[in-house]
Amino acid sequence: MGCDGRVSGLLRRNLQPTLTYWSAFFSFGLCLAFLGPTLLDLRCQTHSSLPQISWVFFSQQLCLLLGSALGGVFKRTLAQSLWALFTSTLVISLVFAVIPLCRDVKVLALVMALAGLAMGCIDTVANMQLVRMYQKDSAVFLQVLHFFVGFGALLSPLIADPFLSEASCLPANGTVNATSRSHLFHAARVLGQHHAGVQPRPNHTLPGLPLKDGAGTRVSYAFWIMALINLPVPMAVLFLLSKERLLTCCPQRTPLLLSADELALETQPPEKEDASSLPRKNQPHPGHESLFSCCQRKNCRGAPYSFFAIHITAALVLFMTDGMTGEYSAFVYSYAVEKPLSVGHKVAGYLPSLFWGFITLGRLISIPVSSRVKPATMVFINVVGVLVTFLFLLICSYDVLFLFLGTASLGLFLSSTFPSMLAYTEDILQYTGCATTVLVTGAGIGEMALQMLVGSIFQAQGSYSFLVCGVIFGCLAFTFYILLLFFHRIHPALSSDETRDKPLDMESAECYQRSNSAEAWHLGPPQANH
Repeated sequence: MGCDGRVSGLLRRNLQPTLTYWSAFFSFGLCLAFLGPTLLDLRCQTHSSLPQISWVFFSQQLCLLLGSALGGVFKRTLAQSLWALFTSTLVISLVFAVIPLCRDVKVLALVMALAGLAMGCIDTVANMQLVRMYQKDSAVFLQVLHFFVGFGALLSPLIADPFLSEASCLPANGTVNATSRSHLFHAARVLGQHHAGVQPRPNHTLPGLPLKDGAGTRVSYAFWIMALINLPVPMAVLFLLSKERLLTCCPQRTPLLLSADELALETQPPEKEDASSLPRKNQPHPGHESLFSCCQRKNCRGAPYSFFAIHITAALVLFMTDGMTGEYSAFVYSYAVEKPLSVGHKVAGYLPSLFWGFITLGRLISIPVSSRVKPATMVFINVVGVLVTFLFLLICSYDVLFLFLGTASLGLFLSSTFPSMLAYTEDILQYTGCATTVLVTGAGIGEMALQMLVGSIFQAQGSYSFLVCGVIFGCLAFTFYILLLFFHRIHPALSSDETRDKPLDMESAECYQRSNSAEAWHLGPPQANH
């Protein structure tokens, strides 16, 4: 009861900045999911093939990683953080407005790279500021923050859907790679699906492709609508800058936003004068260190090999699961409109929204579930659920209804994988390693690499390879998780003397236990997660 009252009091005290950071993550989500349903229209607009348009995904994800590192540069002062947030959210609106003008795939990739930099800055700044404000109580607010990512990602495909082209601009004739396609469709028949009318799909080549009348024009309205919907977000950041008197036209004063630091110190009992008693704003935030500086830390020296194996295997699990999230969201629309399903373009446009809708729902469900179920158990359920769902989709690959059911199931199982894996890994390492840095990096590289890989295979081998890749990635994720469990078992735990040196007041521990995991509270404060 006291925990809930204190958290609600902190929220009332910091309501405006909290809402501003949540809205910034809405911009992040809005820019995250629109490429999937508009992929074919953008191919027509830029006269590009599927492997060529896949470079657009690659440029966005690569620059998102770079932007996350760049965002750490602006963490020194509140003014720098808010100006970086204002610039990034404004850039996203400009990107939406400019996309319809991009007639070359290289120009589009450059524009999406700029969007990726902005998204990375938003990711880092919003997470850091929330953790700085709420400290040990930040877990619940971070869960809500990532809920807004799902909400934005759910909304953008719904906005795009009415403007998607029903008729394909792809040429009726093209080069045929019949051999590779026939093997894939023969595999489908072996799995029990006998459809005499299914024929291999031609492997189209698109350079010099003539654009059909009206193709790529109506979808422009969707991008302009998203640009307008996003405009209130930079205005909200600007209003917060004005309130904190951080605009150049306003007299400077001490920002009220960081008053949570003093509040947190006042609510804690006096402790010994050591490094841990210094104000949080003067302490480094290990969850936001670069990968290089993290590896230089003293606690990595002389560590057992299981210490490094846990970091690597956990990162590989998220490499696969976050990569599957990215590639499924990007290509499920293209898979649905291809043979053998041949779903209508507007109906297929609902699939990315369904996927992100269930990711959002899963994140809401995981908030109360995570306080009762161990993180290791949640990760196991998620990984097995993803693998079983892909097998289900592969076996029922000719049924549109099962595609929608499988899409919802995938979104639900993938939704809580990252926070659960982060909590589990930090629990194993007892907050002495670089789990946050390594896992965020592994997840980001997975999103970038698997989208490129699936795009190339999809073009060369046909739509059925989309599900085959999903099954392979699911098997690899499960294998890496089993290896993680093995290294956890052999990893030496800290002695009782070492754990006794990590004090934490019981009220904050109880709050953290409710909002994150039932076992990790006595090990230390939560890290900022992706």
